[in-house]
Amino acid sequence: MVKNKRDLRSHIATHTGERSYICEFCNKAFAAKSQIIRHHLTHTGEKPHVCNICSRTFGRKVHLNRHRLTHTSNHEKPHVCSLCSRAFALKVHLIQHRLTHTGEKPHVCNLCNKSFAQKGNLAVHLSTHTGEKSHVCSLCSKAFISLSKLTRHRRTHTSEKPHVCNLCNKAFGEKSNLTAHYLTHTGEKPHVCNICSKGFPRKDSLNEHRMTHTGEKPYRCDVCSKCFATKKLISRHCRRHL
Repeated sequence: MVKNKRDLRSHIATHTGERSYICEFCNKAFAAKSQIIRHHLTHTGEKPHVCNICSRTFGRKVHLNRHRLTHTSNHEKPHVCSLCSRAFALKVHLIQHRLTHTGEKPHVCNLCNKSFAQKGNLAVHLSTHTGEKSHVCSLCSKAFISLSKLTRHRRTHTSEKPHVCNLCNKAFGEKSNLTAHYLTHTGEKPHVCNICSKGFPRKDSLNEHRMTHTGEKPYRCDVCSKCFATKKLISRHCRRHL
């Protein structure tokens, strides 16, 4: 039942196909005001819905409700993987998980034929072809090709570090940094140089190390144009100009 004139106009638009609400960031059109308000959050990175258990934030309430199920016990996760017995609260999560076993990547880019396991990853990839950066930071107006990149960028403003080590409570802004940090507890160094067999906990550390073999120096000082093989070396050098 339609409650007011605004809801009636939105409902009528579902029949006529009219989309009179235009996004100021990307010009995408919507039939209802509620739809464009929800869409704007994908550009600004704002996440007003907060989990009362772990404080993780979400742009849409439906995503928060779905997330809350991750805090439930196993008996509330009826969807079980037949290959590894891992249980999920939602069937869609089980379907996504199965792809990690099969290696299947059903979502294919029609421009370069690169394939992806998830539709969202394909959507982000397509932006690398178009160069479109429709996700804009509301604090500094810097634009990004995906919401995930905008979310990571916003943490440079807020200093938020949501990923916490359960061994020493050290917090990180990026999940990848937390994963690499865990290796400092285990001592594991899975990334091995194929030239000298030296191991590293992080892939970017291995990539920088390889340059000591190749002689490549991609980091150039803006002041004196001297080049360096690693970020650490150029950072140390740049301090001399201060």
